[in-house]
Amino acid sequence: MKIAVVGATGLVGQKILEVLTERNFPVDELYPVASERSKGKKIEFRGKQVTVIAMKEAIELKPHIAIFSAGGDTSLEWAPEFEKAGIFVIDNSSAWRMHPGKRLIVPEINASELSVDDKIIANPNCSTIQLVVALAPLHKKYKIKRLIISTYQSISGTGVKAVKQLENERAGIDGEMAYPHPIDKNCLPHCDVFEENAYTKEEMKLINETRKILCDDSIRITATAVRVPVVGGHSESVNIEFEKDFDLDELKEILAQSEGIILQDDPEKNIYPMPRFAHERDEVFVGRIRRDFSNPNSLNMWIVADNLRKGAATNAIQIAEYLTQSGIVK
Repeated sequence: MKIAVVGATGLVGQKILEVLTERNFPVDELYPVASERSKGKKIEFRGKQVTVIAMKEAIELKPHIAIFSAGGDTSLEWAPEFEKAGIFVIDNSSAWRMHPGKRLIVPEINASELSVDDKIIANPNCSTIQLVVALAPLHKKYKIKRLIISTYQSISGTGVKAVKQLENERAGIDGEMAYPHPIDKNCLPHCDVFEENAYTKEEMKLINETRKILCDDSIRITATAVRVPVVGGHSESVNIEFEKDFDLDELKEILAQSEGIILQDDPEKNIYPMPRFAHERDEVFVGRIRRDFSNPNSLNMWIVADNLRKGAATNAIQIAEYLTQSGIVK
């Protein structure tokens, strides 16, 4: 099994290599791929030094799967070139997510949609992944009518530059800014760029990707995405209105029994999801589950996950695992 990791020197790329090792994914040959300026660098994988190569060389080596984490422009340019060579691409950028001919996959929900014809597969946005893992089993049982989402997103979702900004601010050092304002001791209601409708791109990803993954354009969704001074782990406050009423104990049991979810919901003992405990974990943590008394058939809950793992690297590798285990990739 030959695997290429495109963007191997970046924050998510490094996490992909780490998770490949942790999950014992069958990699016989690894091809770390990066820009021309990074070509020739050495990275470590499973105790060995591996040389970084450029795009064209990677295509010529014909990996079975290429996991992309190198930005949307790179994916738009190069993913079709890998596809032409018969290589399966799992793309972490936003480039292909809303393309009508491309699958948007969270394995716990819709991996079974994949076939040998799906050469470019989109990995959803990090905040969307953890959201839909928690929503999908509830939508199946009670049918969701409306969602109000507020996110509290880690700076690692922006990248190394944002982490460095926070470190500099805490150390009293003037340095390069990833954000238009300080992030330490602050919250920025500004994730990604603002669009013409006054929502940010991140907020629109939550809206559009959730509908696509749940295969239901009738769900009414609104979102506010906020960047907070947390280094790892996204949190989400979600208000859900269902078509059907629910029994709260039954609903909690559905979540507890669902793949990829850990229920942490004992407020009397101060047990609820927090990013510091989701750090370096692959599960989605759900808690603070309570009926919304202001609206019929409605619920509030709190969802937390590691944005670099389940929100990016782990989800991509779970897709790769499905491709190999199902025989789609041989």
